[in-house]
Amino acid sequence: MTLTIGIFVFDGFEALDVAGPFEVFSTAGRLTARQGQLPAFKPIMLSQFSQSVSGRGAFRVVPHGTIDHHPPLDVLILPGGVVDDANDEQVLGWVQAQQETVQLTASVCTGAFILGWAGLLPELATTHFEDQELLAATFPGTRISQQRFVDAGHIVTAGGISAGIDMSLHLVERLHSRELAEQTARQMEYEWKHQPPEPPPGDVGY
Repeated sequence: MTLTIGIFVFDGFEALDVAGPFEVFSTAGRLTARQGQLPAFKPIMLSQFSQSVSGRGAFRVVPHGTIDHHPPLDVLILPGGVVDDANDEQVLGWVQAQQETVQLTASVCTGAFILGWAGLLPELATTHFEDQELLAATFPGTRISQQRFVDAGHIVTAGGISAGIDMSLHLVERLHSRELAEQTARQMEYEWKHQPPEPPPGDVGY
């Protein structure tokens, strides 16, 4: 079975927050197809509207679909960047609705704020180090971990930018196998920082 990974894009997204997870899941899918299997994953980009979307540094992408028109998702990924445009009633309603059907939702960097606005931020989470204090102040029910990513079950959060690659490899392991995750990291020539142990009680920033 091929799992569909939906990556939400919006004006001001951080390029690697999108491209990193996209590369991990597309590479993992390509590797399984090369082995004569169905591709394990199919990543797609989705936006609120149908036009192209410009991220930071003028990194422009053309989404595969919109939040109103897309195939059923197995995983939803919310990247970071300048996330103000994502604090929108239609977007947040869509994120909430996806929780009924997706296996999990993940954020990278300041994508954690989208989770928070949607009422989905778990008790322990993380984000980019520059935004941890603001995340804690905005959502006081959440403790902030200093780890690169935190797997809270249905919700997974990653720190800044490149941490999204580590998190995505962890999700490949969780949803498929450790072997495929390691093959994917090797194919990408990426030094994977594996899932950390459970954080001790004092491992919080705020």
